[in-house]
Amino acid sequence: MPNLHIGFFTECYRPIVNGIVASIDALRAGLEGAGVEVTTVAPRFPDFEDHDPAIVRIPSLPLPTRTAYRLCLPYVRNADRERLGDVALVHTHSPFVTGWMGANYARRRGLPLVFTYHTRIEAYAHYVPFERRAMQAAAVRLTRSYANAADAVIVPTAAMEARLREIGVRTPIAVVPSAIDVAKFAAGRRSPAVRALLGGDDATPLALVVSRLAREKNLELAIDALALSRVPGTRLAVVGDGPHRAALEERANAAGVAERVRFTGVLPVVALPDVYASGDAFVFPSTTETQGLVLAEALAAGLAVVAVDTPASREVLGSGGRLVPNDAREFALALDAAVTEGPNQSAVHLAHSRFSIELQTRRILDVYGGVLAVKVA
Repeated sequence: MPNLHIGFFTECYRPIVNGIVASIDALRAGLEGAGVEVTTVAPRFPDFEDHDPAIVRIPSLPLPTRTAYRLCLPYVRNADRERLGDVALVHTHSPFVTGWMGANYARRRGLPLVFTYHTRIEAYAHYVPFERRAMQAAAVRLTRSYANAADAVIVPTAAMEARLREIGVRTPIAVVPSAIDVAKFAAGRRSPAVRALLGGDDATPLALVVSRLAREKNLELAIDALALSRVPGTRLAVVGDGPHRAALEERANAAGVAERVRFTGVLPVVALPDVYASGDAFVFPSTTETQGLVLAEALAAGLAVVAVDTPASREVLGSGGRLVPNDAREFALALDAAVTEGPNQSAVHLAHSRFSIELQTRRILDVYGGVLAVKVA
């Protein structure tokens, strides 16, 4: 679709580093490679300038919680409005302030509205200082009302399509897995220096977690499983950072494995292919993901994967990993098998067939073409 101009609206964007930002950037790269112009509306962050002419930054304020996310203010400067003037379709990535900005922009101009459901926001209710069940119910209502205001909803897994139908979403839904640069992650190289950075050496098995360190990620399970591991000397590298780090460090100390757990903090994105390649297994304890982009990255790197058995993880991994109950003993048994298994080349082929940017781009353009055709008709 050459000469097409798309407006992305997102609450979550650089300098934040997470799966949502990575998936938005991968989609943008694919669309631009297909000749589509993309302008992204995202919050302004203090002390950060990316100088990207395709990004419109809007004012934002800090939230009253320990988070990198910002409260966006729905104000766009006149000069920036002109940059959005010939947008033919609005694609939102959040049901919050920027999402409603995008929805209002589309409605006023009679444009199609496409919404990607990246996050099960009810799983984040513990960040709000109110009664949890009430917040979860409010999050479900927000998701339902926003999705039903769109012309099409994109989800990364069929499990999330079922979830949205379950809560009352009636809008057409397209299942399009979020993409990664498969070739980049497949090209990572095992390195003694990287293994040392991750707390390992050539003589001891090394498992990886790549995640934001947050309560909803269920990372305690990985630490508890390490404590139950029967493979001598197995170590765990926890790559990432977040508000739950101190609690996880305390958990490792209480479990008696603090010396075998390395918290690396956030590592540069360009280093991640070698990080994956330098591990012996990848563990994914989360139960709240809509897809889990790091699962696709680990598959592309050819790692043996252990994940808690959820509908989304089952769909992403297929036969490319071990799925186990949300139980430390079961997880430990699977971890022991994974760290001794060696590389999984069939996982690399799976990643190429399902998570490439080119495949995602074609499917997204099909969604765009469908909603544009309806508007024209």
